[in-house]
Amino acid sequence: MGVVTSLGQGREDNWNALISGRSGIHPITRFPVDHLATTIAGTVDFLPASNRGASALTFELAHLAAAEAVGQSGFPDSDFAGPLFLAAPPVELDWHHRLSLYAGAQKHHGNKDLIEAARTAHALEFFEESQFATIADRLAETFGTRGLPITLSTACASGATAIQLGIEAIRRGECDRALAIGADGSATAEALIRFSLLSALTTQNEFPEKASRPFSKDRSGFVLAEGAGALVLESLESARARGAEILGIMRGCGEKADDFHRTRSKPDGSPAIGAVRAALSDAGMSEDEVEYVNAHGTSTPENDKMEHLSLSTVFGERIKNLPISSNKSMIGHTLSAAGAVEAVFSLMTMREGVIPPTINYDTPDPAIELDVVPNRKREAQVSTVLSNSFGFGGQNTCLVMAREPV
Repeated sequence: MGVVTSLGQGREDNWNALISGRSGIHPITRFPVDHLATTIAGTVDFLPASNRGASALTFELAHLAAAEAVGQSGFPDSDFAGPLFLAAPPVELDWHHRLSLYAGAQKHHGNKDLIEAARTAHALEFFEESQFATIADRLAETFGTRGLPITLSTACASGATAIQLGIEAIRRGECDRALAIGADGSATAEALIRFSLLSALTTQNEFPEKASRPFSKDRSGFVLAEGAGALVLESLESARARGAEILGIMRGCGEKADDFHRTRSKPDGSPAIGAVRAALSDAGMSEDEVEYVNAHGTSTPENDKMEHLSLSTVFGERIKNLPISSNKSMIGHTLSAAGAVEAVFSLMTMREGVIPPTINYDTPDPAIELDVVPNRKREAQVSTVLSNSFGFGGQNTCLVMAREPV
């Protein structure tokens, strides 16, 4: 497994920061924030591609997380020999390319010459940046994956969906191994404006590290962030045969669509409830066997309320004593990458015997009675984890992981 977030590059740096309760959220310096309602984010600013546009940064994030995961797996760096499933954000031409095209067209006869302006020395660069499959194609070539790489975008559930597709490919007997990646480097001014228009982002800019407050009464919206998570998935039989170190077991996956609204969740929470129950059923587990929930926990008023409703419906009174924490309190919402990043953190929770906290939990919400592991890590031997990913557009995907094989 591999991971990159605003907390740092690699498992060790991220894990140490996470269990210390350190926030990676900070003021935006990458682009002007004049007149923006939200001026903070969990951007990854320490990489060479950080100022080269969303596509370039998404590729670098994906590459770094995948390189760490493949390196740990023991498979050859350039001959992985299994399929690739990449969760990535919708692709847009970066602004510096848009302005270049516009300037070229202005020299001639305006908009009708935009296509002619695109036929320049930069034409290939423009084309590749605007193609949804380019990032996966480059990753496939780098790591030597097999078959046509799959790129998917299912909103905030994308990373978990990529993992699910890899698991299902192995189960069907199509391969012994798969590389699943979730990556997102699209914290741009346009993204901030769009999410602000949806009233989804917090505007608590004064103290960035305090802005993400999942499940708190004073939560006011999520914090946009960037990152990547990658998992090398392998059949248990294959892993044992080659003597591989088994980091954890993917027990079950569940997904349910919600056609209620483009951004809002169905008021009764039934799709999220169905996704959790489907994951448990797929894992062959009962509700009582889950020992920790890695919550979607975005810090928006509606999502946190809906997640509480869904979990309390599934787990009943036990929900009050079941540890449930949100990594997003520290790293923000990494969108397409979130499900994969949080799967990595879920596996590390079981391996390290430590539950990361939900920081900034200073004002409990009496309507949401949960053990959110408030503000400080908790040492606990966890053998099973439920990781939730609930996205805009009714994309709900849940993963059940275990420390050891059944």
